[in-house]
Amino acid sequence: MPISIRAARSNVQRSLVLLTAVMTCWAGTASVASAEGVRSDQWYLDAMKADQMQSVANGNRVTVAVVDSGVDSSIPELRGRVLHGLDLGIHPTSANKDEDGHGTAMASLIAGTGAGGGIQGLAPGAKILPVKLGKVLIAADELMAKSIRYAVKSDAKVINISMGGASDEESVSKTREAVKYAVSKGKLIFAATGNDGDKGNYSEFPANIPGVVGVAAVDSKGTVADFSTYGSQVALASPGKDIPVHCEGKQDFCPKSGTSPASALASASAALIWSKHPSWTNNQVLRVMMQTANKPKGKIPSRYIGYGIIRPAQVLLDGKGKPGPADVNPLLEREGATTPDPSPSASKSGGAQPQSSGSDEQASDQQAGKETAADAKSSDSGNTGLWIALGAGAAVVIAAVAVVMVRRRGNQY
Repeated sequence: MPISIRAARSNVQRSLVLLTAVMTCWAGTASVASAEGVRSDQWYLDAMKADQMQSVANGNRVTVAVVDSGVDSSIPELRGRVLHGLDLGIHPTSANKDEDGHGTAMASLIAGTGAGGGIQGLAPGAKILPVKLGKVLIAADELMAKSIRYAVKSDAKVINISMGGASDEESVSKTREAVKYAVSKGKLIFAATGNDGDKGNYSEFPANIPGVVGVAAVDSKGTVADFSTYGSQVALASPGKDIPVHCEGKQDFCPKSGTSPASALASASAALIWSKHPSWTNNQVLRVMMQTANKPKGKIPSRYIGYGIIRPAQVLLDGKGKPGPADVNPLLEREGATTPDPSPSASKSGGAQPQSSGSDEQASDQQAGKETAADAKSSDSGNTGLWIALGAGAAVVIAAVAVVMVRRRGNQY
């Protein structure tokens, strides 16, 4: 996710907001998995009981819109899973082509079939609708709003946005309205919170817009990742460390880390639940995800993992979670939130209202710095036995530069 340049934002024209997607940031990757061994390196599938869940529901009858760099529909694990989408880039080619690889990686994590030794997705029965944004984006608010509205008009129930950028509230008015429209039409939007948690921790859109489910990243032990951007925008957490994807320009697979794959796996989890319970509304799917998440130790939601680490197996295999009212958004209503602890230590381990973005809290988070991130590992990470301890990885970043949005190489995915 993004490297935000905060100082320049005051001089940026409000109609030109930065949004950068993390597409090909492979720095720090040390190991490569062969096609034969990639399934064994997808540690989160076993941790989440993917095989057992897929015997109950595999995502069929659910379409996930992937707002990203496009999706290469020709790779073996995605053949027959990708619909014809929309290319909103400055020089459009096809939404079914991906010059960067990031969107294809997200799609594979969601709906890959594992064919040809490829990535096994969490919801291999789901369909993917690619919504392509170019490498350089001007007027990002307008383009993001268009991408969301396009997805709303399609059959997609879930919208995954593994992208983000620096913004202020007035600069993303069109996206805010598009999100509001999408939620009212029964869609679920998941967005990566960012990979700036250890480098400034700037809040990014669209994850910080009310109605969007902001997703943070945890590792194989259920510990929040150092890079995972934290704050009041975090609603849920998901595996985002050491996630195998196709290596750039190679036939092998490389482990990557970031909130991008975390968001994709949260979207896939929603697709699984929705395919099992097709009559549920977006609010009901989200509610059971929040109810069955592995809760933080302390105030709920926490600034690091929100309402907890997703556990779709609790819904699909154990029948847990009560869908509740169909027309009440549990995130906006803060269902399950606990009363803030007024003690001094609460600011280091507690959560905050997921959809607010107060400047005082932002300043408090930044002042706490590494101390808060360290405390989060012990206080907010939930049960460390939740995940199977396998794998190792790197990371990727969405870079934000004043006026235009540029995808560039970096350290987080």
